[in-house]
Amino acid sequence: MTVMESAPVKARKNCAGRVGHPRPTGQDRYSISEVAAHTGLTAHTLRWYERIGLMPHVDRTHTGQRRFTNRDLDWLDLVGKLRLTGMPVADMVRYAELVREGEHTFAEREKLLTAHRENVRERIAELQSTLEVLDFKIDVYADARRVSERLDPV
Repeated sequence: MTVMESAPVKARKNCAGRVGHPRPTGQDRYSISEVAAHTGLTAHTLRWYERIGLMPHVDRTHTGQRRFTNRDLDWLDLVGKLRLTGMPVADMVRYAELVREGEHTFAEREKLLTAHRENVRERIAELQSTLEVLDFKIDVYADARRVSERLDPV
């Protein structure tokens, strides 16, 4: 059993204020392999995130091994949500830079996220339209199949 699987667990609120995946109570130091197992990201991806500036400074042990914190896991949860929405990596890195710069960047962060939200809403509308086409075609084929079954009973 790894540290990430140990009990007892306590549910934590994620970046959206919702209860996220539970993490070990009292545990706040995770190896890269534990974070990879918990998040579904590869160790290579986690190292890349750090290299491009998408991850904040990740602590290291005296031997140089990365040690991620619960705060890092919260950040990775947000990054995962941004990835799911199709935010370009450059925009995610810019957002991370703004966060590191401090509170005086709130307006710029809001502007970046607001613009991206509009893109997400446009994509949702496109997907909804596509779903309507799929539903229509499925109904056409279901109706045709029912008529065919009535005409040619087994």
